[in-house]
Amino acid sequence: MKKTFQLTIEGKNRDRVLDAVKHEIRKYIKRERRRELPPGVDYWDFDCRFGLTEEAAERVHLANLTALIDAAARDAADSFYVEVLATHGVRQARPVEDSGE
Repeated sequence: MKKTFQLTIEGKNRDRVLDAVKHEIRKYIKRERRRELPPGVDYWDFDCRFGLTEEAAERVHLANLTALIDAAARDAADSFYVEVLATHGVRQARPVEDSGE
C-alpha cells in the first residue's frame, strides 16, 4: 500500500476521516497477514515509510505508525503519505547468554 491520505475533506468530520484512515491501514495489514506463507518464511514482516509528502517519507517501525498518524493530525496536517509493504520474515535464533558461573 502506497497512498497519500487526505485528512481535510469538505463535508466530513476530520476525526471520522482519521478513524477511517487508521481502519483502512489496519485492514490492509490483516489482509496481508492472512496470505499463505512461502516455503522457508516464518511470518509476514512490513517495511513502512511515513511522511507529510512522498518525497519526505522516512522508514518507521509498524508499531510507531499509528502514533505518527496521530501526531500529524494533531499538528493540523492536511494530508500525509503512508507506505506499508509486506516482506518475508525469518525468525533468528537468540544468542545463548553466558551466566558467568
